[in-house]
Amino acid sequence: MDRDLLAARDLAATLAVRAGRLQLERRDTLRVGAPKAHANDVVSDVDIASERLIVEAVSAAWPDDAVQAEEGHGRAGGSGWKWVIDPLDGTRNYISRTGPWSVCIALYEGDEPRVAVVHEPVADETFSAVDGGGALLGDEPITASSGPPLDEALIGVSFQPGPRTKARAGRVIAGLLPVSGDIRRLPAALNLVYQAAGRLDGGLALDTKLWDIAAGALIAREAGVVLGGHGPDYTTELTVGAAPALWPVLSERVRSLA
Repeated sequence: MDRDLLAARDLAATLAVRAGRLQLERRDTLRVGAPKAHANDVVSDVDIASERLIVEAVSAAWPDDAVQAEEGHGRAGGSGWKWVIDPLDGTRNYISRTGPWSVCIALYEGDEPRVAVVHEPVADETFSAVDGGGALLGDEPITASSGPPLDEALIGVSFQPGPRTKARAGRVIAGLLPVSGDIRRLPAALNLVYQAAGRLDGGLALDTKLWDIAAGALIAREAGVVLGGHGPDYTTELTVGAAPALWPVLSERVRSLA
């Protein structure tokens, strides 16, 4: 089935901005539910409302598409296309007011990402990409950094806050921080799009879910960021990204630690 990818991107961007506005409006009245997988895996009623807003709209536009969404509003489809949605990536930051978060929407054709949007509500920044069409911040093209030496590079670090992953992240950070310029901990999607915009020189994400990285990974790739994991492809277990000049040394270092 043919698909107007630009129209899909425009709808995803519109929905991400709408969800972001909802999150800002309801931040003072949110209700936090019971933890999911562990004590640090929190969800709020705003996560759920944001997901419902996005899923209802894409389902109305393309009723035969599948949906894979973090908070459970998924469904099977018969079109061969799938929407992958994280309505609020960085819930702990959002609830505690200690850092940024984003709305993430990706569209897959089979196993291939074709459209991606990541919206950061506080800064009102929308990153997007269409497969083969480059990456944008708003209407302006973005590209990866020039890739300074590792000891000057700013590296993003993302990880799920479960006990096993925190121990793994501790090993990676302990080995990476002394030899890098500095590190920043960020939600996975923003880690990837900040690499795309050249704000970070590289980054890594440990033990994510597909909805955490699907949109950001396509945007990063379209901006010229090199992505990989334990093998040649990035995975939810390990995603390493970097500007091309930095990629060989950063990926080797992270793979040896992770």
